[in-house]
Amino acid sequence: MNDLQQAAKTALLSCLGLKKDETLMILTDDNKISIGTALYEVGQKLCREAVLVQMPPAEINGQEPSAPIATMMLEYDVIVCPTTKSVTHTDARRNACKKGARVATMPNITEDIMIRGLKADYQKIAERTLKLSAVLDEGKIARIITPLGTDLTMPIESVKAISSTGLLLEKGMGGNLPSGESFLMPEEGKSQGVLYIDAAVAGIGKIQSQPIKVIIKDGYAVDFSGGPEALELEASLRKFDKPGMNVAELGIGTNHEASVSGNILEDEKVMGTIHVAFGNNISMGGTCNVGIHIDGVVTKPTVFIDNKKIMDNGLLLV
Repeated sequence: MNDLQQAAKTALLSCLGLKKDETLMILTDDNKISIGTALYEVGQKLCREAVLVQMPPAEINGQEPSAPIATMMLEYDVIVCPTTKSVTHTDARRNACKKGARVATMPNITEDIMIRGLKADYQKIAERTLKLSAVLDEGKIARIITPLGTDLTMPIESVKAISSTGLLLEKGMGGNLPSGESFLMPEEGKSQGVLYIDAAVAGIGKIQSQPIKVIIKDGYAVDFSGGPEALELEASLRKFDKPGMNVAELGIGTNHEASVSGNILEDEKVMGTIHVAFGNNISMGGTCNVGIHIDGVVTKPTVFIDNKKIMDNGLLLV
């Protein structure tokens, strides 16, 4: 068994708990067929029935799969989605989970990231993530500051944090693999301040020029400045008018094996970073059901939950 197949086995058995009497659907696209095939070949030996579904790559993160594929997803116990664009924030994924499926999404995963990200100790990641989520659950205000000038306040009172531990073992659970983050939806229409995105942006990659400065007012991004990455981010979000500018998520990475690679699947999991996303927040309990969700990753953050410092210049204190 090669390294990719071993990573596939870890994903299916350790993270998803695939059982002999269950059914498995691998949803992949033309760009990720090698990973999809590895998962399928390993998976068909571990369960009652496995199917590999290949589709054209989506155009944007959050784009819905076709209706026939969405219908198929309702019929399987375990679904793994190594795809170019994310299906995490889609109705197809949400409906499959509601039906009881355990769904692992792998947006823009590469073979290297799969091998690296799935060698982490997920019991340690789970413990760290759950502890962090408990702190967020008790908080009313999150404040993020960075040496570059980020100073962002995000009300989170009564919002339930979501623990992406990588352990998707119960019916209806969904999340990314590789994993490791605690995230939540800030209260809609209330985030205020300045955000400097200096590490990476979903769909764009690493920031190669200058950090992206985003002005946030009343829960929406209202101004972008910086290099070409800033222009690209703004153009992508403005295609969806005001809903695309919605401040959708605050996430904190908890995976000690992850590193900033320019691939958001891994970047947003890096321990010592935070990320803020814009667009769709339906999966987190919000009301903004728009066809885009873009994360921006921030390094060296200091994070306060109310008056408690939980991260100091990128060092997680929880």
